[in-house]
Amino acid sequence: MEEEEHGKTSSAKILARAINCLNPQEGEPCNQCEICRAILAGSLTDVVEMDAASNNSVEDIRLIRDEVNFLPTLAKYRIYIIDEVHMLSTGAFNALLKTLEEPPEHVKFILATTEPQKLPATILSRCQRFDFKQLSEEDIMKRLKIICKESNISITDEALHLIAVLSEGAMRDSISILERCSQEGTGEISENKIRELVGIPELTYIHNMVKGILEYQVEEVIQTSQQVLKEGKDINYFLWEIIKYIKDILVWKTTNHLEIYRKEEIEKIKKLAEEVSKERLLKLIYSLSELENTIKWSSQKQILFQVGMIKACNKEENQGWEEWENRIRRLEDRIENGIRIETVQPKMEISEKKEEKKKEKIIEKKQNITNAKKVENWANVLNTLKTSGKMVLYTNLLNTTAKEINDMTIGIVFHTQPTAFGKTVLEQIDNRKELEKIVSLEYGKEMQIKYITEENEGETKTEENNMDQLVNTLDIPINVIEE
Repeated sequence: MEEEEHGKTSSAKILARAINCLNPQEGEPCNQCEICRAILAGSLTDVVEMDAASNNSVEDIRLIRDEVNFLPTLAKYRIYIIDEVHMLSTGAFNALLKTLEEPPEHVKFILATTEPQKLPATILSRCQRFDFKQLSEEDIMKRLKIICKESNISITDEALHLIAVLSEGAMRDSISILERCSQEGTGEISENKIRELVGIPELTYIHNMVKGILEYQVEEVIQTSQQVLKEGKDINYFLWEIIKYIKDILVWKTTNHLEIYRKEEIEKIKKLAEEVSKERLLKLIYSLSELENTIKWSSQKQILFQVGMIKACNKEENQGWEEWENRIRRLEDRIENGIRIETVQPKMEISEKKEEKKKEKIIEKKQNITNAKKVENWANVLNTLKTSGKMVLYTNLLNTTAKEINDMTIGIVFHTQPTAFGKTVLEQIDNRKELEKIVSLEYGKEMQIKYITEENEGETKTEENNMDQLVNTLDIPINVIEE
């Protein structure tokens, strides 16, 4: 069972030669004997290759079932290589299963697929599975150096690294790129030559684009992108290079180390890294990666690309992140400098609870909510709701103010009576939790919220007095639960 994008069919053919080789060398085919040469030439009828993508019916598998009873003509084993085996129909799998359960001794099946999860368990259980992994960039470069040495190809290390990156772990793709570059001329293959051949913009364009995005320079970004598109560069590669460059800025900001880049390029990256936060870089990588996936399936690539670049330059799009960053920093500073921790009182007897409740009521009576301190940074809380997408909650709190009832509670004052729908929105558990979380971040400690209307600010005191009288008259423990 072969897996992954590249090399599975080639490996199957090598395995077919190794099984039938007349003079194997430590398990490897000699490629010199009669059988090996016939397989390499594709003239040996004992090795059958079938593409399941176009031959996936029951009849195709039945033909194989009829043929397996015949002995091989020259080789020791008759080999069936079924490529893209996951494309077989259900009926074809059932027909194949019968043969796999009791295969003749002279027959071997090699199944190749990129999606083994689509194979029935009954098939997988009767196969020996080999998963192919992507090659590392270092291994690809080592192999390319050997090929270049044997073929007398002059190439720089930077160019080799770029080919290895572009191939994304596939050796065959890297060899294809190298072959195309070697056919362009007799001179040394440089990184710029590969960029020109593949359609990747020069690093200067990439730097200008990223610099414009980080500095919110929309005109610079549009001008640079139009210039690159006029030169006929591939949009997918262009966007891929932008994401990679932003990633390299993040790597430098984290580790102060980068490879491949020249000294003057490192200086440019260093300067950009000093002007931007890690959080913004991460947000850009995620958003541009989503744009890359969208562009792949669109027929309007240029329009989507330029709109995405303009959106990345939108300062309002990133204000919410910057405000959160500032609040997190303030919270971290308060943690470092020490925050007063409220201790939890142990459980009290009923009588003690009643006395404590009385004390709390006396203190609360003395408070006049109308004279409470106004919350000056309430606009920050509302703006955070807006930037985080909580538009319904934000709309219902738009004309409110806030007051500090005590050091742990914020009263949200409604100057007009909320509508029935507004009350439903405000009282939703998730909305209350979200609002308390934002208020707590703004204050740097855990806070609670309480909804108050202007006409019942003075009524709070009366309601509390009535409740105290009821508790004293009945002389029984009453738990007052405030919703």
